[in-house]
Amino acid sequence: MANLGVGLVVDDFGTGFSSISYLHRYPVDRIKIDRSFVSDIGRGGQGAGISNAIIAMADSLGLGVVAEGVETEDEARQLVERGCREIQGFLISQAVTAEEFVRFLEVDEKADEEVS
Repeated sequence: MANLGVGLVVDDFGTGFSSISYLHRYPVDRIKIDRSFVSDIGRGGQGAGISNAIIAMADSLGLGVVAEGVETEDEARQLVERGCREIQGFLISQAVTAEEFVRFLEVDEKADEEVS
């Protein structure tokens, strides 16, 4: 799938039906740390330990890891300190429509052209 520019991500890792066995059975590229662990990361709860374990496991398997639902600078900082290099959530942007996203890309392209 990589030659097509497509990757497989296990969403909500560590909850519900997302299983460690998926990492063995499927050609997974990334796993996403569930928001429930991210929101607990700065509160002294088990979210920090679980996030650490997921990031360490992903590293050892050569997988990328994405933290979902990041809402605060503190959550982002703590995730980066733990080795997470990709985040998504309201800290970055609220959800947008497809049309808004296209406009965002167009503005970004114009900014790149101005820098060149």
